[in-house]
Amino acid sequence: MNRLTANELKTKGVSILEKILKDDHEVTITVRGHNKYVVMDMERYSELRIQDLKAAYNETMEDIKNGNYIEESVADHIKRLDDEV
Repeated sequence: MNRLTANELKTKGVSILEKILKDDHEVTITVRGHNKYVVMDMERYSELRIQDLKAAYNETMEDIKNGNYIEESVADHIKRLDDEV
């Protein structure tokens, strides 16, 4: 993953991001020598979101298969959530 300082981004603008993202999926932006942000193009972001949603779906289906869920009214659900805090 390429790294870019905040100062480079400030002086070179979005064009430097476009240049780096042609060769790599992500750019790490450092601030005062510490990794602070990651920038990626929308296509890569969408791919990652789809993977996250698929993983959440699979986890949910596994919970349903194993009976690991609660059936309750909305009011009971809200009360249970309030009690957990």
